[in-house]
Amino acid sequence: MDPLFCPSETNSFRRFTPESLAAIEERIAKKKKQAKVNRENKDQGVEEEKLTPQLDLKTYKKLPSLYGDLPVELIGEPLEDFDPYYSDHKTFMVINKRRIIFRFTATPALCIVGPFNPIRKAAIKILIHS
Repeated sequence: MDPLFCPSETNSFRRFTPESLAAIEERIAKKKKQAKVNRENKDQGVEEEKLTPQLDLKTYKKLPSLYGDLPVELIGEPLEDFDPYYSDHKTFMVINKRRIIFRFTATPALCIVGPFNPIRKAAIKILIHS
């Protein structure tokens, strides 16, 4: 079975770390290279597949029970986004106690406060508090 359609509980929830951000930036760079190759091959009729966000993982919607129980220590913590559409977007998700999904950008806020800054983490916790 495809892991995108039926994720297991053990690998669904991973903390968003600097390594996660580096992996996203690497995927973005690969996508840019691929886009350049696709533009060159456009004359040959090669079309690329466009991903769309999953409807059950939209922002401000409740996390489906399909993804299992969220461990208590990960409530309110930045997590890697497991929607394939966001795999090459600099975003992370945060889930609150009511299992509501929030998405935030991983680019520096105000051009100085990075996604791992303690002040930004505190602001996110305040924003998602029910």
